Amino acid sequence: MRVIMAASEAVPFAKTGGLADVVGALPPALQQQGVEVAVILPKYPSITEAGTAVRRLDWTLTVPVSSRTVTAGVLATTVANGVAIYFIEADPYFARDALYGTASGDYLDNAERFAFFSRAALALTQRLGAPDILHCHDWQTGLIPVFLRADARRYADLARVRTVLTVHNIGYQGAFWAPDWHLLNLDWAYFSPDWLEFYDYINYLKGGLRTADAITTVSPTYAREIQTPEFGCAMEGVLAGRGGAVTGILNGVDYTEWSPEHDPLIAAPYSVDDLAGKTACKVALQAAVGLPVEPRVPLLGIVSRLVEQKGIDLLTGAATALLRKRVQLVVLGSGEPWRERLLQNLAAMFPARCAVRIGYDNALAHQIEAGCDIFLMPSRYEPCGLNQMYSLRYGTIPVVRATGGLEDSVVDVDPASGRGTGFKFVDATAAALLACIERALAAYRTPRCWRMIMAQAMRADFSWDRSAEAYIDLYRRLVERSP
Repeated sequence: MRVIMAASEAVPFAKTGGLADVVGALPPALQQQGVEVAVILPKYPSITEAGTAVRRLDWTLTVPVSSRTVTAGVLATTVANGVAIYFIEADPYFARDALYGTASGDYLDNAERFAFFSRAALALTQRLGAPDILHCHDWQTGLIPVFLRADARRYADLARVRTVLTVHNIGYQGAFWAPDWHLLNLDWAYFSPDWLEFYDYINYLKGGLRTADAITTVSPTYAREIQTPEFGCAMEGVLAGRGGAVTGILNGVDYTEWSPEHDPLIAAPYSVDDLAGKTACKVALQAAVGLPVEPRVPLLGIVSRLVEQKGIDLLTGAATALLRKRVQLVVLGSGEPWRERLLQNLAAMFPARCAVRIGYDNALAHQIEAGCDIFLMPSRYEPCGLNQMYSLRYGTIPVVRATGGLEDSVVDVDPASGRGTGFKFVDATAAALLACIERALAAYRTPRCWRMIMAQAMRADFSWDRSAEAYIDLYRRLVERSP
């Protein structure tokens, strides 16, 4: 089976969020199981600035954009398990400081940039030869299945290709004003509710949802949630019209990077069979962030974007009552400035109880996972989430809201038997979060019970192999359908 993936970002080349983690990890896992995979990405400056060894191919892609033809070059490299990575080089579109925009807002030409990228990805796919599956990710590639259907004559050699669109967060849809329609080179008939029109805007994600052969999202619970008004971001009706085409496949974790047995960024290694190093990690973290070194005080951590989706308002609402207890809290993240200031004020009010670091620090993120006793993820919604799965492997027990991938990956501790891997709450309120933390602290105060929970958490398996098997099963079912 041959699969070509198209995405706007992937580790280690370019990243703004979880999309990059998935596109970086899933292809090698698929290739390990016998699927031939290639990935198509934009060529950003970060790729060569990071010293990535790429070779320039003697290929030129010609792409229609509005009334003109744009040319692009192609570069290539190879990553783990022999996965081929192709970069579409078009500096006017991609030679920028950021992927989608700056602090001032999105780039004003994003409609053109990703209409071009979708066309260019199809042109490159034609050059590589038709695969069995063309797997697209998020709104930035949502036009690919649209072009295959609405401009079928141009892509006649790809007529038998099956398309998959993965939605990583349905809140991001790629909506642009109607005067941008000329960029797509499609008949105005396709600017309709059955295709791309959405409340008088062109909606790239909607186009993909309407035309892809299969739709996946990054956890089973999120697949159900986005078909409801509460979580669907107005796309629930579009998804309902697709019947059984929506599948939820839980993301995996790269345990070569996130595992305390061999993590070079933490103070000491440890494992489920030898937890001695976890105390050393806790002491090192307390010292690093300026908290009193008190190994027996429960240390809570959070690594997050500081935005409403992540439930930061629930945390700040509960923080004063929480920090009056005998606990410590360390926060790492960035986001809305007023939320950053609120957390910094808490740290100033409780300097012996709370440490806040604004920004992102990969080493500190690893140290928080290893050094904390409890990890907080009070998200209002969470398509999948990765930190709770990292926390499980590090024996840092997650306290999560029961939504999306958090619901699917954390087993609520049964107070009678002690069975479970974390603590979950339902209501999106500060009081519910605080009550859930209280449950976790009660278990922490019983060392034998806590060690049992830690062992259960650390043995949970969320490797990419399991996710890859689910994708392969989906691919096979699509290929077996008649054209």
